[in-house]
Amino acid sequence: MRRYVIKRILLMFLLLLGMSFIVFASLYIAPGDPAAMVAGPSATDADIEVVRASLGLDKPFLVQYLIYLRNLLTLNLGTSYTTRQPILEEILVRLPNTLNLATASIIIAVLVGIPCGIVTALKKDKLADNILTTGSLIGISIPNFLLGTLLMYVFAVKLGWLPTGGMTHFFWTPTGFKEAILPAIALSTATVASFTRIGRSAMLDVLQSDYIRTAKSKGLKKKTIIFGHALRNALIPLVTQFGTSFGGLLGGAIITEQVFVINGVGTYLITAINNRNYPVVQSTVLVIATIFIVINLIVDLLYCVIDPRISYE
Repeated sequence: MRRYVIKRILLMFLLLLGMSFIVFASLYIAPGDPAAMVAGPSATDADIEVVRASLGLDKPFLVQYLIYLRNLLTLNLGTSYTTRQPILEEILVRLPNTLNLATASIIIAVLVGIPCGIVTALKKDKLADNILTTGSLIGISIPNFLLGTLLMYVFAVKLGWLPTGGMTHFFWTPTGFKEAILPAIALSTATVASFTRIGRSAMLDVLQSDYIRTAKSKGLKKKTIIFGHALRNALIPLVTQFGTSFGGLLGGAIITEQVFVINGVGTYLITAINNRNYPVVQSTVLVIATIFIVINLIVDLLYCVIDPRISYE
């Protein structure tokens, strides 16, 4: 196990290195001049050159990239072009809001999607199966920004039950729950549908296994067969979906944060892209990618806990 974890961590660093190079190169060749943006519309060519030199943008591409890597080794993500503040500090202020939204969304997806998947498997080709399967197709198809706008219009604007936006508290507090419920539902709908479809497929495969038929022939209770035997063996694809979905929720939060005016990493990234604030874009993408990779590593290690037959030795 230890060798596997060390190998995965090394691969994680290689993956992040490759991703950092791709993002850095993409922004380097992107149209627009960050120095001109920072200098302002009234700046002369001489002023722009001075700003470019102060930002290190006058150096060759490889020199800039190596300086960027050297700073990363000391957790120095650079300085924002617009605010002149350390990027790491600005991300740490906003990251809890994004993680709060993504965590609330994945909890909704698990609590709703997995039971729906079990029901559709047990009621195969019946009315409940048809309704939930159709609902999952709709859930995957509807864009989260459209659903978020509709939810906001109905429950915040028309009914006045919930706030229209903003997030300043964690979702497990009463105030935080009111703030998070609408954006979390909007963000989690597609993930709920994915859990439902994957849970249905996994449960159908398990329920057709020989050991399930043996358990039925022994007269075991239906609840014992479903929750004690079938569900545990169907968890592997669901746990895999959990890791993938959480990363997708972090990416989807970029749009949802815009709709509900949440001061998160997604809003920070969009603002940086509009302002050509390249260090912020590079650092934000790298932070989101790191969280995604770490979560998938944890998911892989959970396989051994769920199924003792799985070993990484």
